[in-house]
Amino acid sequence: MKNNLMARREAVLGPNVPTFFENPLHLVKGEGVWVWDADGRKYLDCYNNVPHVGHCHPNVVAAIAAQAAILNTHTRYLHDGIIDYAERLTAKFQPQLNQVIMVCSGSEANDIALRMAQAMTGKTGIISTDNTYHGNTMAVSQLSSRKPPIGGYAANIRHVTAPDTLRPVGGNTAGQAEAFAREIQIAIDDLEASGHGFSGFLFCPTFANEGLPNLPQDFMQPAAKVIHAAGGILIADEVQPGFGRSGDTWWGHNWLGLSPDVVTLGKPMANGHPVAAVVARAEVMAAFRNAFGYFNTFGGNPVSCAAATATLDVIENENLVANAKTIGVEFLQNLQGLDHTSIASTRGRGLFIALELETDGVADEALAAHVVEYARNNGMLMGRTGRNRNVLKLRPPMPFSAENATLATEILNRAFQNAKT
Repeated sequence: MKNNLMARREAVLGPNVPTFFENPLHLVKGEGVWVWDADGRKYLDCYNNVPHVGHCHPNVVAAIAAQAAILNTHTRYLHDGIIDYAERLTAKFQPQLNQVIMVCSGSEANDIALRMAQAMTGKTGIISTDNTYHGNTMAVSQLSSRKPPIGGYAANIRHVTAPDTLRPVGGNTAGQAEAFAREIQIAIDDLEASGHGFSGFLFCPTFANEGLPNLPQDFMQPAAKVIHAAGGILIADEVQPGFGRSGDTWWGHNWLGLSPDVVTLGKPMANGHPVAAVVARAEVMAAFRNAFGYFNTFGGNPVSCAAATATLDVIENENLVANAKTIGVEFLQNLQGLDHTSIASTRGRGLFIALELETDGVADEALAAHVVEYARNNGMLMGRTGRNRNVLKLRPPMPFSAENATLATEILNRAFQNAKT
């Protein structure tokens, strides 16, 4: 049955459409932190930040159904839903981040953010790290190191070396923040000399796709100083760390003590309903609106706003940010007790944890792949990331419990014991 489904999939969707795992999962049901496949097998979801408040949360499902039964249209008509939601959302941010554009995906949000930087500065140069991912539009795909664009990177794009736990920029942990800022300054100077000029720096506050490096809270301060001194726009991509995942703050940039000019949001925002947003300073929003006259047919529609509002309600009413902090500490401690010579670093904040695997000082992608596949075949879903795909990534839905953490640790322990040495 599965082989037939895969054949039908390729026939109608085309080749090379990604799936997780060597033996792809055919999922048919989700509830809380669990999903079920077509054979009735149950899996603990330690991968998915899309169902942020749990798969198929009844409050979010009810809100979507109720609004869909009343009205769904676009934002060229007046509707209370988008205004009420935007007011609640911006109240979670620093006061200067007070205006919102709602869209349908993080890719769209980041595309807008780049255009905001260009509209605000009148320049076109963009900087990101050399091991990142911010979406799949033509503009933001220029920032991805995984699949370089056809014809090479655009002339207005610069990449700087990503921060790293085991191999810090500049050669040592103590000097990494300043070394990272120096690389950004070199890129800024190059963009200015090239005639493109520097418009903005886009980054994930947890550097998630870079491998979730263990960084101090003041790490980005030197970089932010350089960016703003050059007149650039600082853009925080909160698609992965946002909405309380770290357990300490609602947003990753708050934990870093930053005041970004623009923040982008996505996957967790409406618990799987396609909702994303850009939150910006008013003058940045005005520059963008006046330059582009932007309109998004589905962004901010009443059903999407109902889903996003219900997600906020659940995060607050079920104390999920506090849960991420409490359970995250316990989960991390459990994982730090795993005994395998190739676990070079175990790190994380809240319900976002990474285990970096190296064997004899070399990134062990094969071991990471083995652990992910073993977990999948034994009832748990997880992923891997990092420059060499040797960093195990655990990012479960926010209702994750102590019992879930214990089970996940047990499965991972067996995965490492089962690995070839």
